[in-house]
Amino acid sequence: MANHKSAIKRIRQAEARRLRNRYYAKTMRNAVRNLRNETDKAKAAEAYKRVTAMLDKLAGKNIISKNKAANLKSKLAHHINKLEA
Repeated sequence: MANHKSAIKRIRQAEARRLRNRYYAKTMRNAVRNLRNETDKAKAAEAYKRVTAMLDKLAGKNIISKNKAANLKSKLAHHINKLEA
């Protein structure tokens, strides 16, 4: 166990950040999953706007990497373009 006051605070902060990042990452995965399951092109295009904004925000906060966000956006765009109107 840490002996320094600053180290104890660091442990508290790291745990709080870990839980927050876990929540956002799980929310993002659910949003991506729901978009992939969408069959209506109009609804999927609307959801794509929200999901890309979420991915960009998480990449900016380093919860996911910028490359992962770019890869997911590319795959989702490809999925939406394959859908029939």
